[in-house]
Amino acid sequence: MGYVGALRLFLPPLLCFIIFFSSPCQGSSVYDWESRYPFIKRASTFSVSSSSFSAYRAEGAFDYIIVGGGTAGCPLASTLSQKFNVLLLERGGVPFTNVNVSFLENFHITLADLSETSASQFFSSTDGVLNSRARILGGGSSINAGFYSRASRSFIRNVGWDEKLVNESYPWIEKQIVHRPDFPPWQRAVRDSLLDAGITPYNGFTYDHIYGTKVGGTIFDRFGRRHTAAELLATANPRKLSVLIYATVQKIIFDTSGNRPKALGVIFKDEKGKLHQAFLKKEPQSEVILSSGAIGSPQMLLLSGIGPKADLEKLNISVVLDNEHVGKGMSDNPMNTIFVPTIKPIKQSLIQTVGITKLGVYVEASCGYGQSQDSIHCHHGIMSAEIGQLSTIPPKQRTKEMIAEYVRNKRNLPKEVFQGGFILEKLANPLSTGDLRLNTTNPSDNPLVTFNYFSHPQDLKRCVDGVRLAMRVAQSKYFRELSTVSEETREELLNISVKASVNLIPRNPNDTESLEQFCRDTVITIWHYHGGCHVGKVVDPVERKVLGVERLRVVDGSTFSESPGTNPQATVMMMGRYMGSKILRKRLGAGAEV
Repeated sequence: MGYVGALRLFLPPLLCFIIFFSSPCQGSSVYDWESRYPFIKRASTFSVSSSSFSAYRAEGAFDYIIVGGGTAGCPLASTLSQKFNVLLLERGGVPFTNVNVSFLENFHITLADLSETSASQFFSSTDGVLNSRARILGGGSSINAGFYSRASRSFIRNVGWDEKLVNESYPWIEKQIVHRPDFPPWQRAVRDSLLDAGITPYNGFTYDHIYGTKVGGTIFDRFGRRHTAAELLATANPRKLSVLIYATVQKIIFDTSGNRPKALGVIFKDEKGKLHQAFLKKEPQSEVILSSGAIGSPQMLLLSGIGPKADLEKLNISVVLDNEHVGKGMSDNPMNTIFVPTIKPIKQSLIQTVGITKLGVYVEASCGYGQSQDSIHCHHGIMSAEIGQLSTIPPKQRTKEMIAEYVRNKRNLPKEVFQGGFILEKLANPLSTGDLRLNTTNPSDNPLVTFNYFSHPQDLKRCVDGVRLAMRVAQSKYFRELSTVSEETREELLNISVKASVNLIPRNPNDTESLEQFCRDTVITIWHYHGGCHVGKVVDPVERKVLGVERLRVVDGSTFSESPGTNPQATVMMMGRYMGSKILRKRLGAGAEV
């Protein structure tokens, strides 16, 4: 039973029917965020004639309207506000007073919360892999495992970015919210095991993406407090920035009277259900910028009438621009895991150490579970640390009645069943791709997303190589002082790991005899999905402006054809700063101070 304990560490919010029993802990802090961020208001306060928006009363319009206050949107808004009036619209709330978001020990609680107000919105791909998308200021940086690592130089060159400006933009992020991890015994064992498995050289602590084994940065400080992209707003110009939370954008408004559609503004709904309109200034350089992520940005283009004509007409959406590529080329980095049971409870740690291989896979690790009073005593559905055993029950048997019975009995489980950690292997650049299509015209609903995991044979081959490598790491002599791994055979470890991986994919009775089948049956996500607004097909290669449309741009991971580095958040945050700086310099002159 030891394999169940660490289950909730990095698995996404599992199983949509949890919602019937979800009652997440909520907390607040004495942190006075309103005085530090006076420009953050609830969406219902929006009025161009109110004192909150006095800076814009003369024209009732903005230089830039950014849709999505996430990993890219926050640094982008902060940067643009240095010189121009910016409106940032975020559909979720703030991370500052939510202890489940703010503290590492409560990491799993937000992922377990399937309520409509959760910072993490559950979705399942049509493949049967369970996933989540952020719904909070700070975006993915508010709900992720915190690992911070830059992209490779080849990635920077391939996307056509100015390396000098990139190297100025990364440190701008790092000096504000990035920290050095505490590097506990589990992570040290991972480091030594990776080196023993031949993932060399050891590159020590570094943000850089280079072959070998390294320790990366983290957005958790030494007290276990999370520092999100939302904190980058602290360097904004408060006189030129307005941030609206609980502002759900419904669609982009266009002027279609000319030769090319031109973005005029957006329609958004506030937390009380009232609709508002926000408009751009009349200057040709004013823009709506989508920063809603790989799910949200293509979804917003489709809802606004930009996408495949036939698909839009089926949902009675007025076609603004027929572009068959919107929502296409969706990709997710598939992950498979090996569970390592430990002799005794082990201190919780999320991702810190990584092996960057030449096999096309990355190896990372995570262990332990939250020890806070909130974590232990809070009932928040079947994704709690206390209830991982549900993974052993076939999906079709996970009825509401069965879950309710398990909830009643779970309090009697001994803490010893939650001991262990995972060795993770994920593909670096999957060749398998899928698509995103609208399911409804409600922007709050998840679209239909397909990733087609392992549909390309090369991906499956690399997964097998990665699982073999993860097994070597898990069975290394360096784990013997921490775990019972020396007693486990390859088949026993695989059997434990099969049970510890939860998705909606039917299990094959031979999934531990064939590593190919093991890969297919136990695939999960590490939340690094991307695509849907690809360069050259939806946006232009340099400015990321939407092709065929004026005054509309996309700045987020939906424009990527591969996920940058081992973990994307560093590069997505850098991208927000980079594109903001680039926009300012182009509009004000190359020598403009940013």
